[in-house]
Parts: sequence; structure tokens; C-alpha cells
Amino acid sequence: MDRNTSETQSKFSKVWKCPKYTLIDWYQGTKERQRNTEIQHQLAERILADSERLVEESSEEATKNRREVDHQLQVKIKDIEFTKEQLERQKKQMDLEIDALIAYKHRIETALKSLSANALDICHKCLSFRDCRIGIDLCVDDIEHEIVKETEIITGVNSLLMRTLEQVNEQIRRLRAQNYTLGRDLLDKANVLLIDKHNLLLNENSLNLSIYHGGSALDPATITEAEWSAHTQANIDAATKELNICVPLRAYIDAVLKQVVEDLWNQNDAVNEAFRRRIQEYKTEKSNLERSHFECVRQIDEMKTNILNLEKAIAEKEKFMALAHTRLGNRAHRENVELCRDEAEVYLVDEVNRIRDAVINLQQMLAESNATLRYLLRTQIQLEEDINIKN
Repeated sequence: MDRNTSETQSKFSKVWKCPKYTLIDWYQGTKERQRNTEIQHQLAERILADSERLVEESSEEATKNRREVDHQLQVKIKDIEFTKEQLERQKKQMDLEIDALIAYKHRIETALKSLSANALDICHKCLSFRDCRIGIDLCVDDIEHEIVKETEIITGVNSLLMRTLEQVNEQIRRLRAQNYTLGRDLLDKANVLLIDKHNLLLNENSLNLSIYHGGSALDPATITEAEWSAHTQANIDAATKELNICVPLRAYIDAVLKQVVEDLWNQNDAVNEAFRRRIQEYKTEKSNLERSHFECVRQIDEMKTNILNLEKAIAEKEKFMALAHTRLGNRAHRENVELCRDEAEVYLVDEVNRIRDAVINLQQMLAESNATLRYLLRTQIQLEEDINIKN
């Protein structure tokens, strides 16, 4: 216990040994503390005033900035809507032009199919049928010239339409490619409209707002507004250029189809006219052949009658010859001086000679008549064959 008491006394003795201030020090310290306190009060008042002013200014600045951003968003939305309307009008024109060119393409394909399956096939059939002509009728006439010319025209028209069809297909491809570009641009414009309209509806009190804490930049846009406008305008200009190509192309196709139809109809008329003339020639020739045949048949009948008459005349002359020979034979039995060359003998001999000459002439005429009859019969057969061919 004595030990504890001594330790306590030792501690107290140490505390009472701290230095003491004078009353003047106390007054000065108190005054200094009051002055510092006043300075801190003034500093706090200034900070409070500055804070209130800064809060008001930052609030006004934030509100002003938000309004400015809203205004810029509205301007941007109007710009995008205007540009989108331009793109939509251009795309609609592109769609209409594509449909128009597809219709022209179908017209060309129908024309090609008609030419190949109908016109050209008919020409080949006509030439093939005409090769079945017989004899002298198998000749190269005006009809053949015109049909060959029509075939050449159809072949040339086919080549022209094929080239035109290739141009149309290429232009349709270019239009579709440009139309795809416009469609992509429209999709991008529609997407940015949704984004900016949604942003325009947002305010500082909206729900689901968040602060970005990512490492990459929050504004990754690298394309300037001028480049944006130039890109859209370039798409519109490219589409306009393709549309401007389509107008003369369709006019060219109309002119080609019109000229093709005119050329084919003109050649068709020329072929029909050649057929008409040739048919008229055939009809005239057939009439001439029929008249010749009729005359030939008549002459054959007359020649047959003539031959019968000649044979009858020869037979009759043989009777007279037999009579004269019999008389001469009987008179040859005269005897002695009675076997003289008297007038009767002279006339009988002369009659025999005359009859012989007449028979010779008749036989010669009969031979000529038979030869003529054979010729007429051959002519009749030939005429009948020619008439059958003409039919």
C-alpha cells in the first residue's frame, strides 16, 4: 500500500510541474481564437453563398444545355425526316422504274419467243414445204427470195433483241443494287429517328438513366455532318443518274420494238404479195395448161379419127388395087395379037401406079399421124402431170 501511495504522489508531482500561462497570454489566446473563429465563419458564409450561386448557375446551365440539345435533336430529326422523305421518294421511283423495266423485259422475251417459236419456225416450214416442189416448179422464185429475206430479218431482229435484253438486265441489276443502297440508308435513317426521338422524350427525371463508366469513348462517331449529308446526297445522285439512264433506255426499247414490228409486217406483206403474184402465175399457167390439155385431147381424138380414116382409105385403095391387078391379070390371058398395049391397058397400068402412089402417100401420112398421136399422148400425160403439180 505504501508503494501505491508513493506512485500516485509521484504522478501528481509530474502534472503540477507543466508550465503555466500568464493572464495576458490567456487574453491574447482567447482573442486569437475569437478572430480565427470569425474568419472561419466568414469563409463558411462565402462558401455557402458561392455554393448556392454555383448550384443555381450549374442548374441553369444544365437546363440550358438540355434545351439546346433538345433543340438540336429536333433540328436533326427534321433533317433526317426530310432526307428520309427524299430517299423514300427516290426509292419509290426506283421501284416503279424496276417494275417498268421488268415489264419491258417481259415484252422483249415474249417477242423473242414469238419470233423463234412462230415466225422463224413458219419461215423454215415454208422453205421446207417448197422444197417438195417437183420438176421445173422447184425453182428459186420471188417467194423464196422474200422468205429467205424474212428469215434474215428475223435472225437480225433476234440478235438486236438479245442485245437489248442484256442491256435491260444490266440496268435492272444496277437499279436493284442502287435500290439496295437506298434501302440500307433508309433503314439507318429509320433507326436513328427512333433513337433521337427516344432521346428527345428523355429528361433528367426519366427512369432507367445511367452514368457510363466504360473505358472506351462515349462518342465513337468519326463521320462529320458534312460527310453524312454528302453520303446521302451521293446515294440520291447515283439513283437519279440510274433513273435518267432508264428513260432513254425505255424510249429506245419502244423504238426498237416499233421498228421491229414495222419491218416484220412490211416483210410479211412482201412475202404475201410474192405469194399472191406467184399463185396468180400458177393459176394463169394452170389455165393455159388446161386449155392446152383440152386442145391436146381434142387433137388426139381428131388424130385417132384421122388415122381410122387413113386406114380406111388405105383399105379402100387396096380394093381398087386388087381390082386393077385382077383386071390386068385377066387381060394378060389375051392371046396373040390381042395381047396389045391398048388404051385400057395404059389406063389400068396408070391406075395401078396412081393407086400405089396414093397408098404410099396414105401410109406415109398414117405413119406421121401415128407419130403425131404418140407425141400428143405424151404431151397429154405431161400436161396432166403439170396440172396435177399446179394443183
